[in-house]
Amino acid sequence: MFKKIHIIIGLFIVLYFLPAVNNKLVFFPVVLIASLIPDLDAVLAPKRDFRILRPLKNQTYKDFMHSYTVCIFLAILIAVFIPVLALPFFIGYSAHLFFDSLTVVGIVPFWPLKSRVSGFLVLGSKTEKVIEVVLGLFIIMFIFRNLF
Repeated sequence: MFKKIHIIIGLFIVLYFLPAVNNKLVFFPVVLIASLIPDLDAVLAPKRDFRILRPLKNQTYKDFMHSYTVCIFLAILIAVFIPVLALPFFIGYSAHLFFDSLTVVGIVPFWPLKSRVSGFLVLGSKTEKVIEVVLGLFIIMFIFRNLF
């Protein structure tokens, strides 16, 4: 999925859970940032082919970053050092993984196991645009619900 829809998904998740959260100022940015972390491989992998960064370009690394194994490990690690960030991190990261599992490319949810989970959503399709618009409408509804 594209970065724009992951931001929309992160914002949707934040606004959905925001009324039930005690520390809203921490929850909001952590969920948004965590919802983008699985795609760091695309940002870190340069266009040029540097030998040291070549592992960032292969599919195994993408499978690694898009797994609940990494999500749970990082959430536990964060819980040990900064407990208040652990739940919003887990929510944001796992929301990204869930929505990526709906694409035809899918994810390997429990890396290093090889089983892939994939769905029906084609990247850049009309269906993805409809989901984007529907989530946008829900976001507007949640904003009005929280403000008034």
